[in-house]
Amino acid sequence: MNNAPAITITAQDAERLESLLDSLSPDAFPQLEVLERELERAIIVEPDKIPPTVVTMNSVVRFKLRPSGAVHRLKLVYPRHSAAEGETVSILAPVGSALLGLAEGDEITWPNASGGTLQLVVDHIEYQPERSGNFEL
Repeated sequence: MNNAPAITITAQDAERLESLLDSLSPDAFPQLEVLERELERAIIVEPDKIPPTVVTMNSVVRFKLRPSGAVHRLKLVYPRHSAAEGETVSILAPVGSALLGLAEGDEITWPNASGGTLQLVVDHIEYQPERSGNFEL
């Protein structure tokens, strides 16, 4: 993405996401190439070295959508853990892919499912597994 902020992800998340993406057919996930490009440009660190203000898998994140200013609080999860009640967002959803690796205060413009874009700003990471010493999620 043009002018996208730097993203940092854990080696564990990178490995799991690469396996997930390898298991998908290109037509199963329309934004496959976009997420693959993000993973390619990511700074990869060991889980115990990830800054506590970065969105990792299984983080609970509060963010704002622009220009509406609507505030959302979601847990970033793998597809199999995604729930319909709206408390989680799959990494394969546009918002989920956009959030991965961003830090508090980062803003990104990301393609959405309808062919347009969404713009979001990370306000606060309420829970990050690595910050809590939980490296198994």
